Amino acid sequence: MARNSYSIGILLIGLAVLLLLGKIGVFQVLLSFFWPLVLLIPGLLFHFMFFNRSLPAGVLVPGGILTTYAVMFFFCNIFGWGSMSYLWPGFILGVAIGLYELHLFDRGSDRGVLIGAMVLGIISTVFFGLTLLIKLGIYVIALILVLAGLLMIFRKRNVW
Repeated sequence: MARNSYSIGILLIGLAVLLLLGKIGVFQVLLSFFWPLVLLIPGLLFHFMFFNRSLPAGVLVPGGILTTYAVMFFFCNIFGWGSMSYLWPGFILGVAIGLYELHLFDRGSDRGVLIGAMVLGIISTVFFGLTLLIKLGIYVIALILVLAGLLMIFRKRNVW
Protein backbone atom coordinates (compact mmCIF):
# COMPACT_ATOMS: atom_id res chain seq x y z
CA MET A 1 0.00 0.00 0.00
CA ALA A 2 2.87 2.41 0.76
CA ARG A 3 4.36 1.78 -2.67
CA ASN A 4 1.06 2.69 -4.33
CA SER A 5 0.75 5.99 -2.42
CA TYR A 6 4.38 6.81 -3.28
CA SER A 7 3.64 6.40 -7.01
CA ILE A 8 0.45 8.44 -6.77
CA GLY A 9 2.34 11.17 -4.88
CA ILE A 10 4.99 11.41 -7.61
CA LEU A 11 2.24 11.48 -10.25
CA LEU A 12 0.46 14.34 -8.43
CA ILE A 13 3.70 16.33 -8.14
CA GLY A 14 4.42 15.77 -11.84
CA LEU A 15 0.91 16.91 -12.72
CA ALA A 16 1.34 20.03 -10.58
CA VAL A 17 4.65 20.84 -12.30
CA LEU A 18 2.99 20.45 -15.71
CA LEU A 19 0.14 22.74 -14.66
CA LEU A 20 2.55 25.39 -13.37
CA LEU A 21 4.67 25.22 -16.53
CA GLY A 22 1.52 25.64 -18.57
CA LYS A 23 0.42 28.58 -16.46
CA ILE A 24 3.69 30.47 -16.95
CA GLY A 25 3.50 29.91 -20.71
CA VAL A 26 6.27 27.38 -21.34
CA PHE A 27 4.06 25.18 -23.50
CA GLN A 28 2.70 28.13 -25.42
CA VAL A 29 6.21 29.21 -26.37
CA LEU A 30 7.18 25.67 -27.36
CA LEU A 31 4.01 25.11 -29.37
CA SER A 32 4.27 28.47 -31.11
CA PHE A 33 7.74 27.55 -32.35
CA PHE A 34 7.44 23.81 -32.92
CA TRP A 35 3.96 23.63 -34.50
CA PRO A 36 5.44 22.80 -37.96
CA LEU A 37 6.22 19.39 -36.48
CA VAL A 38 2.52 18.68 -37.10
CA LEU A 39 3.43 18.71 -40.81
CA LEU A 40 6.98 17.39 -40.61
CA ILE A 41 6.23 14.22 -38.65
CA PRO A 42 3.58 12.87 -41.07
CA GLY A 43 5.78 13.85 -44.02
CA LEU A 44 8.72 11.93 -42.62
CA LEU A 45 6.46 9.02 -41.63
CA PHE A 46 5.24 8.73 -45.22
CA HIS A 47 8.86 8.51 -46.38
CA PHE A 48 9.79 6.07 -43.63
CA MET A 49 6.84 3.79 -44.35
CA PHE A 50 7.54 3.82 -48.08
CA PHE A 51 11.20 2.92 -47.62
CA ASN A 52 10.17 0.14 -45.21
CA ARG A 53 7.92 -1.13 -48.00
CA SER A 54 4.78 -0.66 -45.89
CA LEU A 55 3.07 1.82 -48.23
CA PRO A 56 3.07 2.34 -52.02
CA ALA A 57 5.12 5.02 -53.76
CA GLY A 58 2.11 7.35 -54.01
CA VAL A 59 2.66 8.44 -50.39
CA LEU A 60 5.87 10.17 -51.45
CA VAL A 61 3.85 12.98 -53.03
CA PRO A 62 2.15 14.14 -49.81
CA GLY A 63 5.34 13.25 -47.91
CA GLY A 64 7.42 15.58 -50.07
CA ILE A 65 4.81 18.33 -49.91
CA LEU A 66 4.41 18.18 -46.12
CA THR A 67 8.14 18.01 -45.49
CA THR A 68 8.85 20.99 -47.77
CA TYR A 69 6.11 23.09 -46.19
CA ALA A 70 7.29 22.21 -42.67
CA VAL A 71 10.83 23.34 -43.52
CA MET A 72 9.44 26.62 -44.92
CA PHE A 73 7.37 27.20 -41.78
CA PHE A 74 10.34 26.47 -39.50
CA PHE A 75 12.36 28.99 -41.52
CA CYS A 76 9.60 31.56 -41.00
CA ASN A 77 9.45 30.80 -37.27
CA ILE A 78 13.19 31.46 -37.00
CA PHE A 79 13.61 34.45 -39.33
CA GLY A 80 10.15 36.00 -39.12
CA TRP A 81 7.00 35.65 -41.15
CA GLY A 82 7.98 38.57 -43.36
CA SER A 83 10.27 36.12 -45.14
CA MET A 84 7.17 34.42 -46.52
CA SER A 85 7.10 37.24 -49.09
CA TYR A 86 10.24 35.57 -50.49
CA LEU A 87 9.32 31.95 -49.81
CA TRP A 88 5.84 31.74 -51.32
CA PRO A 89 7.08 29.93 -54.48
CA GLY A 90 8.04 27.12 -52.11
CA PHE A 91 4.39 26.06 -52.11
CA ILE A 92 4.76 25.23 -55.80
CA LEU A 93 8.17 23.67 -55.15
CA GLY A 94 6.68 21.34 -52.52
CA VAL A 95 4.38 19.77 -55.11
CA ALA A 96 7.28 19.53 -57.57
CA ILE A 97 9.42 17.75 -54.97
CA GLY A 98 6.64 15.29 -54.15
CA LEU A 99 6.08 14.48 -57.83
CA TYR A 100 9.80 14.14 -58.46
CA GLU A 101 10.15 11.71 -55.55
CA LEU A 102 7.30 9.67 -57.00
CA HIS A 103 9.04 9.54 -60.38
CA LEU A 104 12.41 8.75 -58.80
CA PHE A 105 11.31 5.87 -56.59
CA ASP A 106 8.37 4.36 -58.51
CA ARG A 107 9.62 2.26 -61.38
CA GLY A 108 6.20 2.20 -63.00
CA SER A 109 5.59 5.94 -62.93
CA ASP A 110 4.47 7.66 -66.08
CA ARG A 111 6.80 10.09 -67.87
CA GLY A 112 4.13 12.74 -67.30
CA VAL A 113 4.95 12.71 -63.59
CA LEU A 114 8.52 13.76 -64.36
CA ILE A 115 7.35 16.39 -66.84
CA GLY A 116 4.89 17.80 -64.29
CA ALA A 117 7.58 17.88 -61.61
CA MET A 118 10.02 19.64 -63.91
CA VAL A 119 7.45 22.20 -65.10
CA LEU A 120 6.44 23.01 -61.52
CA GLY A 121 10.09 23.15 -60.45
CA ILE A 122 10.94 25.57 -63.26
CA ILE A 123 7.90 27.73 -62.49
CA SER A 124 8.88 27.81 -58.82
CA THR A 125 12.47 28.71 -59.66
CA VAL A 126 11.35 31.51 -61.99
CA PHE A 127 9.02 32.89 -59.31
CA PHE A 128 11.80 32.68 -56.70
CA GLY A 129 14.08 34.61 -59.05
CA LEU A 130 11.45 37.22 -59.87
CA THR A 131 10.54 37.66 -56.23
CA LEU A 132 14.16 38.17 -55.26
CA LEU A 133 14.72 40.51 -58.18
CA ILE A 134 11.68 42.61 -57.24
CA LYS A 135 12.46 42.61 -53.51
CA LEU A 136 16.21 42.99 -53.86
CA GLY A 137 16.34 44.63 -57.30
CA ILE A 138 18.11 47.79 -56.21
CA TYR A 139 20.89 45.72 -54.67
CA VAL A 140 21.26 43.65 -57.84
CA ILE A 141 21.42 46.80 -59.96
CA ALA A 142 24.00 48.33 -57.58
CA LEU A 143 26.08 45.13 -57.72
CA ILE A 144 25.99 45.11 -61.53
CA LEU A 145 27.07 48.77 -61.63
CA VAL A 146 29.95 48.12 -59.22
CA LEU A 147 31.11 45.11 -61.25
CA ALA A 148 30.89 47.10 -64.50
CA GLY A 149 32.89 49.92 -62.90
CA LEU A 150 35.57 47.53 -61.65
CA LEU A 151 35.75 45.91 -65.07
CA MET A 152 36.28 49.30 -66.70
CA ILE A 153 38.96 50.27 -64.16
CA PHE A 154 41.00 47.06 -64.19
CA ARG A 155 40.69 45.81 -67.76
CA LYS A 156 43.67 45.95 -70.06
CA ARG A 157 43.65 48.90 -72.35
CA ASN A 158 44.17 48.26 -76.00
CA VAL A 159 47.12 50.13 -77.34
CA TRP A 160 46.60 51.12 -80.97
